[in-house]
Amino acid sequence: MHETTTAASFTGLVDLAAAELGGRPLDTSDEFFAEVGNLLLPGRGVFIEGKFTDRGKWMDGWESRRRRQGGQGGQGGQASCDWCIIELGAPGQVVGLDIDTNHFSGNHPPFASVEGVMAPRGATRAALETLPWRELLAQAPLRPSSQNLFGAIPGPVVSHVRLNIFPDGGVARFRVFGRVALVPTWPPDVTPELFADRDQPTREHVPAALGDLAAVKNGGLALCCSDAFFGPMNNLLLPGRPVNMGGGWETRRNRARDQGQGPDRLHDWIIVQLGTRGTAGVIEVDTSHFKGNYPDRCSIDALDAPGARMTELIGSRSWSPLLGEVKLSADTRHFFNSELRPHPPASHIRLNIFPDGGLSRLRIWGRRDG
Repeated sequence: MHETTTAASFTGLVDLAAAELGGRPLDTSDEFFAEVGNLLLPGRGVFIEGKFTDRGKWMDGWESRRRRQGGQGGQGGQASCDWCIIELGAPGQVVGLDIDTNHFSGNHPPFASVEGVMAPRGATRAALETLPWRELLAQAPLRPSSQNLFGAIPGPVVSHVRLNIFPDGGVARFRVFGRVALVPTWPPDVTPELFADRDQPTREHVPAALGDLAAVKNGGLALCCSDAFFGPMNNLLLPGRPVNMGGGWETRRNRARDQGQGPDRLHDWIIVQLGTRGTAGVIEVDTSHFKGNYPDRCSIDALDAPGARMTELIGSRSWSPLLGEVKLSADTRHFFNSELRPHPPASHIRLNIFPDGGLSRLRIWGRRDG
């Protein structure tokens, strides 16, 4: 097996198409060799020497058969290309694109383009074809076995994207980086899909009138942290439950205490911009899957500073305690209610973990302000 490499990314943006966020393939012109759903999986894709299917070499990505004649093209009358349509996990403004051809060398597409459209969730392909798609990326060349990073053409919010490859071939991963569009509804007037994550433990501990102020789908964003060596920041805010430790945020072992670097490095932290200003009613700190490497304790501070820069947030002395230092357990969903301190509406929260370790999810269940 070939070793995978860490992927480059667009800092401060969310992969709107990620399967973990709810992105899903809607339709494709062809997926003879490898299914289009692989495009949205984590990582850069792997290569397994000698692994074949009954249709040919197994590839970790989306791969169409060799096009031998002109066929149905992408939206806008583009001919002789293969395509796939992706429903984004959350609507948003697209800023950057990554068309990763990792391990696709002699079978990558020479060119690609991307289009987007805004439509209701669950819209059919037939319904999408009646809408005005707009260009997010004009036809551009692709390099083999490489991340191909592009800035997107600025425009309004989109909910679906179409990747066109010319004329055919394979792509390992497709990332649609952008900013989540704020959802206009909130409890009690809320769409069912927004709170599909309310499983039994959540229903037992969280009143139905509370929404997750920090959720990526509600516009929440992890801005900065002391360390994210083993797991990226925004994993904390994704919907659903992770399947393993790789789906969470995890820091390296903090050796500051041993190295005498001072009290400011004796714990790790992460700052989250809430999707909307609000007050917390219940906080969920989830250490699921983290057993020998969960934080011993945690605390949470709140700050109301809309529009503040990261350096201002890090250096601010106006943070106020929201949750005092509490003990954590391994592989457990912790719900804190009575332990929360009264606080005015906040725009940001800072989660502190002592001294280091990993968490699966962070939920700030609360009421928005206004």
